[in-house]
Amino acid sequence: MLRKLHAWPALAAGLLVVFMALTGAVLSLQPVFASFSAPANGVAASSDLATLAAGVASHIAGVEHLVRRANGELIAYSMGASGPAADIVDAVGNSLGAYRPSAFFQFVTDLHRAFLGGDAGRMVAALAAATLIVLSLGGVVLLVKRLGGWRRLFAPAKGTLSQRFHVELSRIGALLLTVLSATGLWMALTYFGVVGAADTGFSFPPQSNGSTIMATADMPALAGVALNDLRELVFPVAGDAGDVFTVITASGSGYVDQTNGQWLDFTPNTVWENVYQLVYTLHTGQGVWWYALLLGAGALSVPALFVTGLFMWVQRRRAGVRIRNNARPQAADTIILVGSEGNTTWGFAATLHKALTENGHVVHVGPMNGIQKSYRSAERLIVMASSYGNGDAPASARHFLIRLAGFEPRPGLGVAVLGFGDRSFVDFCGYAKRLETAVAKKGLVPLVAFTAIDRQSAQSFAEWGLALGRALGEDLVLRHRIDLPKTKRYVLESRRDFGQPDQAPRAILRFRPVGRSGFGSGFEAGDLIGIVPPGNAVPRYYSLASAARDGFIEICVSKQPGGLCSGFLCNMEPGTEIDGFIKTNPAFRAPRGKSPLILIGAGTGIAPFVGHLRANRRHRQAYLYWGGRDPGSDFLFREELLDFRKDGRLSGARIAFSRTGTRRYVQDELRDDGAFLRDCVAKGASILICGGAGMARGVTTTLDDVLAPLKLTSAALKQAGRLAEDVY
Repeated sequence: MLRKLHAWPALAAGLLVVFMALTGAVLSLQPVFASFSAPANGVAASSDLATLAAGVASHIAGVEHLVRRANGELIAYSMGASGPAADIVDAVGNSLGAYRPSAFFQFVTDLHRAFLGGDAGRMVAALAAATLIVLSLGGVVLLVKRLGGWRRLFAPAKGTLSQRFHVELSRIGALLLTVLSATGLWMALTYFGVVGAADTGFSFPPQSNGSTIMATADMPALAGVALNDLRELVFPVAGDAGDVFTVITASGSGYVDQTNGQWLDFTPNTVWENVYQLVYTLHTGQGVWWYALLLGAGALSVPALFVTGLFMWVQRRRAGVRIRNNARPQAADTIILVGSEGNTTWGFAATLHKALTENGHVVHVGPMNGIQKSYRSAERLIVMASSYGNGDAPASARHFLIRLAGFEPRPGLGVAVLGFGDRSFVDFCGYAKRLETAVAKKGLVPLVAFTAIDRQSAQSFAEWGLALGRALGEDLVLRHRIDLPKTKRYVLESRRDFGQPDQAPRAILRFRPVGRSGFGSGFEAGDLIGIVPPGNAVPRYYSLASAARDGFIEICVSKQPGGLCSGFLCNMEPGTEIDGFIKTNPAFRAPRGKSPLILIGAGTGIAPFVGHLRANRRHRQAYLYWGGRDPGSDFLFREELLDFRKDGRLSGARIAFSRTGTRRYVQDELRDDGAFLRDCVAKGASILICGGAGMARGVTTTLDDVLAPLKLTSAALKQAGRLAEDVY
């Protein structure tokens, strides 16, 4: 619902808001030009209005009023023999030349305020400002939910390029856009009299008390007004001793008797008038050129947000999955309920529906919110749920747990819960895990153990399908295809082999792009390369031990029993080519800063760390904890690590081997080095963990024990953005 409340106003009034933003961005340049083009007029804090007024009256015939602009310019308006004129004057009233306001900026101002349409146009502009408030505040709420809470508001953005760009623009522009829209709406409401007034509304000025006009330069009231506080001075009619000076300052308005130079009346600004002055400055940036530029930058984010938001909306619409031959709920023997935020889980459900249907099942797929009270023919219930943000329910599953309470399952109904999420979030697949507990309480028979799919892994999904097939007594092959980026050809340049004596072949493979195409977009160590093995459309992902600046792609592969891609890679000979594409993994890049970096991994999980260390040319403190099997057969990247230690890119390392007499694991090294780790974490260290899921669980448990004296946990560090995992 919240996403719809954000999307539909943007679609309905998007072009209007974009037009307002673009004209506002143009107007943000006016204070800049005014500030740098204003001539030096000698105005100082000690300058006073009496001296200026006397000088202007003596140098400019027929002067009627004087205005001080926000940039400090003093403009004298007069009526001479040849008609009205305007002069820029200095602090003593000398003319510095004619004042010629920009016709262009005046035109754009009229467009921005009212679309050249008078009061009706101002109403439309007010509507645009109100819409932008809704979009700005709603966008912030959506951003917080997407990233997993306020504490993760500045965590690395994930998703497609348009999604990441939209998130970053939202973070940068949200505050400025809220200020611009709120102040714009306030000024419009002020104009229509809904809230306070922008002017004082004086109608009947008092009369002077004498008949002899005092010298302007001697008037004490005018002498008491500093030029920096002046807004406007209206001169009395020449020769009319009964007329008065009208003075408007930053703090109020009043009248000065020209026969004795004293105040006849002075009315301080009301609260509304002071608020309006502040709102005007906040909205226009007049007089503060650098702030005006910030406002312009914020305004320019609107068209970019509109374009990326529209692109995301179109993608979501196109990504909507239609299930062919979807059975009616009460006729189906298999019910698949889907909870998804961005439609990707529906794609996995369609793949499962197709495979089960081909095996002779009657299958219905529907949203989790649409769970019915009972299913007359159902023999099994499969729940496929993603988690939104940091473990929240996705849009199509918000009401599922409430409706589950009234669900009446058939006796013996089997159930399987499959979660989709991202391990970089603290509560990985948290919503799906809560579903498993809730479903179990209904007394349903589990078909397979709960499984969590990390980052839409088609390989993990296929493995889960094999387990489900075994439970059903049939072969269930799930060939889920994801829309892949365009692949490039890479040729194997060299290889180094390890682990042969232990019957656990591993290889470090170095590739270069074929031909002159280069690497395309840049990549960093810790990003992923998706490799499509021959005869299969499902890519496998491997962490990069190199960055684009290194001029090569390097990965570390461990041959898995029956592994199609790992077997293919481990058997490659130099000169063989592969198809692959780069997938960014910004959450697993070395964080910026000077605080220590702690790298923890095992086996091939060392690969991205080698890339991070290779790039550590500024010798930031970096400590490696890594575990292998045997130093004689699988000490991966040994030569590189020795070089890094010598030249200072690696500050220290503790290596554990599990197939030697000591039988050490990386967790043992962490525990023995607990005091040092606590000291590093207390200094702000960031931790990266890479390797198998079992190792990662053991490491986080050990870290919790080690960090207990600091009252910290691995979950707390992850929440703070100081711990990241790349686990498989």
